[in-house]
Amino acid sequence: MLILEEQRYIHEDLERLEQGIADRIHDDPKHIRDRLNRDHEVSQLLDQIQNQSSNLLDIYRDTTGARASEIQQIGSGDPFGEFYKQLKDVRDHHARYPNEQAENSEQRYKVRRAGEGELVPSIVDSLFSGEEAYGRFFDLTMNHEQFLNLPNVRRLTYLQYLEVFDNFTPGYGGVKKADKLTDQYFKYIGELASYLESFMQRTRPLENVDKVMETFGQEFEAAWEKDEVEGWQSEKPTGGDTAKDLSTAEAVWCADCEKEFKNENVYKNHLTGRKHIKAAEQRKQRSADADGAANGTAGPRTSAARLKEKAVAEREQRVKRLAGAMSTERGDTRVNVERKQGMTERERQQELENLLNASEEPQEQPRDGEEDAEDGEEKIYNPLKLPLAWDGKPIPFWLYRLHGLGVEFPCEVCGNFVYMGRRAFDKHFNEARHVYGLKCLGITNVNLFRDITRIDEALKLWEKIQREKKRTKVDEGSVVQMEDAEGNVMPEKVYYDLQKQGLL
Repeated sequence: MLILEEQRYIHEDLERLEQGIADRIHDDPKHIRDRLNRDHEVSQLLDQIQNQSSNLLDIYRDTTGARASEIQQIGSGDPFGEFYKQLKDVRDHHARYPNEQAENSEQRYKVRRAGEGELVPSIVDSLFSGEEAYGRFFDLTMNHEQFLNLPNVRRLTYLQYLEVFDNFTPGYGGVKKADKLTDQYFKYIGELASYLESFMQRTRPLENVDKVMETFGQEFEAAWEKDEVEGWQSEKPTGGDTAKDLSTAEAVWCADCEKEFKNENVYKNHLTGRKHIKAAEQRKQRSADADGAANGTAGPRTSAARLKEKAVAEREQRVKRLAGAMSTERGDTRVNVERKQGMTERERQQELENLLNASEEPQEQPRDGEEDAEDGEEKIYNPLKLPLAWDGKPIPFWLYRLHGLGVEFPCEVCGNFVYMGRRAFDKHFNEARHVYGLKCLGITNVNLFRDITRIDEALKLWEKIQREKKRTKVDEGSVVQMEDAEGNVMPEKVYYDLQKQGLL
């Protein structure tokens, strides 16, 4: 193909690509499958526009000089002779390949409509699993199994894991720092971060996910240089071993094991154990490494250990940021998992089939005089006024009875607001409406007023709490002080008790 003809063809192709994107943006599919498929098609067309624009810029730059030579050849010689020469080449090509089909450029980027009984292939059909429901929910079952196989972790259910999978603090679903440097944990956290990144790319094809990840990386590098990454600060040797506020006066804190013991005897007995000896050696090594790094004499072993810590910390930070960016999907996943726990296997299969077949039926084209809002709508039969599920259909009546959604729970503190079902009623005590109602009554400590819905009961309890506080509070100015012959000052009660015993 000649250079000028290729240049003209790219300009035409860019215009058709823009028109194809405009046609898809004009559509507003109702089903999430169709919306995602449209966004992926638009993303592919945008990538093609970038490639074609790059090729067009190369032609205009003309680094080889072929375009200028072709223009000079057309302008300086016989233009008609050059035209008939190119026409002869085209005819010779078609004579050599008489049955070659010509591509219709006008239909290349048109939106494909499904005919009667025809199924149009969708891009998103192979991108999501059934559990993900076309990007509405996470599917972290494999990551949950990997987490359970890690050493020294809590045995969390899948629903509990969805709550804490991005919390890497020991005791809240995370593991200890020493166990994080194992290859098994490094593989687990890497696959978790990869899944979340892939999920964001699949559900948000029109966003520049690579740029978002680059921003996350820059923020992590800045925090790592300042030694501000939570849980991964460099350990520096200190004079004391107390690293935590103890629960009682007799408790003893072991800095090596990072654990609290009830008393001195229990603490001394555990010092001879293998776990304590191993933890003490590891802590001693980390302190030596920190000293070497501070003095600039760190060896290759220290650098390798710190580099591995940085790699693990970077993946943990990426998981935190990705989970925070997709908090809506995470919350929907928890609700969906909790909802499916009350369903039978047959109901789950039926729900999955309904989801897959929801958009396979072709939509009717709007007739003249009809509004677009009426297109594809059907009347929902709901005589019992049941709540609607995520698919817009009423929930089963047995599920309505199971959750007690027909029982009303009024709350006078919330302005006589009525909550349907015990679950919504128990949940509302921590919500803003109830907390604001208590604060309007002058109550500040709202944690002690759970299950109290009447205003008079709340005020009585608050007055009782205030009276007990005043009773237990000691007024130092009202205590009578007594002094003995030696000049010792003591309260009046203690003075008379000692006097009765003959000690004064």
